[in-house]
Order: sequence, then C-alpha cells, then structure tokens
Amino acid sequence: MKELKSNVRIVVADDHGIVRMGLIQTIRRLMPDALISEVEDYKSLYKVILNDKLDLAIMDVNMPNGTVQEAIDYIKIRQPELKILIFSSQDEELYAMRYMKMGAGGYLSKQSSTGVIEAALTAMLSKGRYVSEHLKEAILSESLMGTAKNSPFEALSDRELQIANKLAEGLPLKEISNQLNLHSSTISTYKNRLFEKLKIKSIPELVELLRLYNQ
Repeated sequence: MKELKSNVRIVVADDHGIVRMGLIQTIRRLMPDALISEVEDYKSLYKVILNDKLDLAIMDVNMPNGTVQEAIDYIKIRQPELKILIFSSQDEELYAMRYMKMGAGGYLSKQSSTGVIEAALTAMLSKGRYVSEHLKEAILSESLMGTAKNSPFEALSDRELQIANKLAEGLPLKEISNQLNLHSSTISTYKNRLFEKLKIKSIPELVELLRLYNQ
C-alpha cells in the first residue's frame, strides 16, 4: 500500500456486526496504525462525526435512522474535508455513480477482494476519489459503443429506489417498514408511486426491469 499518514482516523458504519468486523479486520491488516470506530446506524454516525475529527467514513446505504443523502449532507456541513466511501452490496453499475453524484467520493462493493479494498483505501485517503476498474470499463464501453441506456430509475427518488430494491428482494411491506422505520402505509404509498413512475404493475416486472438496467 502507498505510504499514508500515521494514525488515520476511520469510521465504519454498517448495521450488520459481522460486516463491520470483517471490514475492520481487513483495514487493520492493511493499516495497523489506523484508529477505527464503528457504528450501526446513521444517528450514531452523526454523533461520531460531531465529536471526532476523521479522515474517512466508510458507510453502508441501508441503515436505520436516516438516509444516505442525509448522511452525506450532514458530513459536508460538519466535516467538509471528510472523505466518504460507500460500502454496499447493491449493483455497482446501477448505483455507484448515483451515490457519487450525491457527494460520495467512491463506491466499494461488499464482494471486493482484499486487493480491491486496499486500492480503494489508498485512493480515498490520498485523492479522495475511487472508481473500480470494473466501473471504469463499463463507463468507457458505454461511451465508445453508444450503448448507454436511459434508465427509468433515474426518475425515482433515493427513497423510492431504496424501496424498489427491497421489493425486488422479495421483502414484504411490513418487513421493509421495520427496516426503514417507516409506517406500512407509507411504504405502500412509495410502492404505488414508483410503480407509476416505472409504468409497471407487478413485482416480477420490477425485478425484470432491474435486471435489464443492471446489465
């Protein structure tokens, strides 16, 4: 790894303890002197950002007590120099640029190898930006071949896209409402709205549409 400053301060935000543990272990192997804190929801992340001067925030998207856009906006106000790396299992080609347009500096897939994680950490801490080779190739290929699709998902709000993803996973409305801390009727309203925007009438159609625009 490229030499970086000692005692880098990193916060890892993910609502799954096993995910945090694995990522922190990887970071410690790569950067033994790093000072790492961990949180499990957005509210706890805000507290850390408010109280500690940090170099890098690595955060999942689907966490309780907030949204990724709110978190990015909060960071930009409280610690504008803090670098933000989204750490998610969502499809990179569909979501990465969306989060970077929100203000994140990079996107790292949870399926990434140790080598890719090392490259992402180095790029984020030295330049504040990271784009995987896979995404670079996809963007270049679409640019050269003119195959870029005008995705209907661009019309969705961040919350609608989040709910669309969970619906496609087969989660019932009650489970989605529990995960997002929203009333079931609110989830139903979002579902109807995104179905209308996407011009679909069923979950299978949603799954097929996601599959099409994930390619």
